[in-house]
Amino acid sequence: MNRWFVRGFILVSTAALFPDMVLAQDGNVDKAREALAKQEGDEDSSKQLEEVFQAAEKNYSLQKKGTHALNYSFDYSYTGDQRLDLAITNGSVRNLDVVPSATHNFTNSFSYDYGLLDNVTIGTRIPLVVKYDTEDELSVYDVGDVSFTGRWQPFAYVPGKMSTTFFGTLTTKTGVSPYEIDIKEQLSTGSGYYSLGGGASLSKVLDPVVVFGSVSATYNLPAKDLNQVRGARLLVEVEPGFGLSGSAGFAYSLSYDVSLSISAQLSYSDQTVLTFSNGEQAVAQDQMTGFLSMSLGTRVSETTIVNTSLGIGLTQDAPDFSVGVSLPINFSGLKE
Repeated sequence: MNRWFVRGFILVSTAALFPDMVLAQDGNVDKAREALAKQEGDEDSSKQLEEVFQAAEKNYSLQKKGTHALNYSFDYSYTGDQRLDLAITNGSVRNLDVVPSATHNFTNSFSYDYGLLDNVTIGTRIPLVVKYDTEDELSVYDVGDVSFTGRWQPFAYVPGKMSTTFFGTLTTKTGVSPYEIDIKEQLSTGSGYYSLGGGASLSKVLDPVVVFGSVSATYNLPAKDLNQVRGARLLVEVEPGFGLSGSAGFAYSLSYDVSLSISAQLSYSDQTVLTFSNGEQAVAQDQMTGFLSMSLGTRVSETTIVNTSLGIGLTQDAPDFSVGVSLPINFSGLKE
């Protein structure tokens, strides 16, 4: 049993969350555990939240037509847990071992946005991931899953009125797949499958407060033609299912130079089906997870605001905590 983290932004920034408990349909509990347990570095539906809320980050201030924006963000999360290792034969427990688990996740992300129209913005996000498991002494340094986002604001913003933005996200499988590695010797940095997500975000300015919310859905495409050894079986296909998520919060302007944002997010991930070469299937249960994020925006110059965030897990499946920082990167060629 293992979990790992990824993070998402809303307005200033929010964090993402990770499920880690799975159940199997196989009569051999040990085999099912090996097949379904979240191996070190495995992706799950929580990653969908990251792309969805990254897309909603600028939900009421899109790029002007022809303008560019480049941003850098750094995130660290820690997840501590215990894995239960057991085998049941003829109704009797043959071995029982509780193994501690501790995973450190560092993500450096570069996000680029371009104003296609005044009310249409397209962008991409490239994550560079570093993971380290202190218990198994495993590590990985590689690119994560690159995502592409489009945002559309159908109506012009009117002071005092609700602002609505629709967004869509395509997430690739450029990261190291958890289904193409030796799960006992390697970690992954990606999900292993393509994802399509979409939704809407709402916000309203009640000076000096901005209230906002977001809802979204994600469909994960099946991963086929796999050839991974899991226990005594060969994994050939994974059907990740779909995900639903929602978030709400507010941002408060403490002064011209400082603002505070607090938000909570809830997500649901459908069951995942693993198919093996012998025709057997194992199923990971659907899950519900929650996370709370607090962010502080500090103006360090007329054009630069640095955002720092702290995330706290609200459910057992969430990481223990996460911290992050983001800021714009200004190049003369990208200036308006």
